[in-house]
Amino acid sequence: MSKRRKLFLYVIFAGFAIAVNLLTQRLVLSINESNLIFFAALFSGTTFGLIVKYFLDKKWIFLDKRKGLKYQSGKFGIYTLMGIFSTVIFWGFETIFWVIWQKENMRELGALIGLCIGYSIKYRLDKRFVFNQG
Repeated sequence: MSKRRKLFLYVIFAGFAIAVNLLTQRLVLSINESNLIFFAALFSGTTFGLIVKYFLDKKWIFLDKRKGLKYQSGKFGIYTLMGIFSTVIFWGFETIFWVIWQKENMRELGALIGLCIGYSIKYRLDKRFVFNQG
């Protein structure tokens, strides 16, 4: 696969995972906007976005065809570990935007900025440490 096509797909998949993440957060935040619910929304959105992104990246970006529960569990564990870096960036931006403006659209803007930065870092980590195929 060409680098241009891989970049295109990665951006599309990141956009899809961001949409899953933010829609999940909206669902959770529809309960109320207390601090506890805010953190539950962050966690829920991140979890669903991570799962979706893992399977898309595995199949289409890194062309990893291996199967099996043991293999998948190990890969997903490492993938999640690499996601800690991008999650800290994402949660940091989203939380800072929420604390400053206390508006949903600004919270989501912070999340979007954080996710874009985080995903660009995560790609490099995943390529090197998760799907290195070697």
